[in-house]
Amino acid sequence: MSHPEPERRRHQGERDRANPDAHRIMSFRQWCELNGISLSTGRHILGKGNGPTIIQLSARRIGISFAANAAWQASRARGVL
Repeated sequence: MSHPEPERRRHQGERDRANPDAHRIMSFRQWCELNGISLSTGRHILGKGNGPTIIQLSARRIGISFAANAAWQASRARGVL
C-alpha cells in the first residue's frame, strides 16, 4: 500500500533533516577516494552501469551525491562471508 503524497513528502523531509549532507555533491575524484578505489576502477564501475547515480555538473564534470553513494554502498552489501 502506498502512502498518500503529502505523507510521503513529510517522511522525505524527516530523512533530509536527519541527514542534511545527503544532497551534497562530491566530485568523481572525491567519490573514488571515499570508497577507496582508483580513478580507473571508478570509471570502470560507472562505465558498466554498476555505480551510483551520477549528476552531470558540466559538459566534462560529474558528481555523486552522498545519498546516491550511500544507496549504492547499501546495494553492494553482502552477508557474512
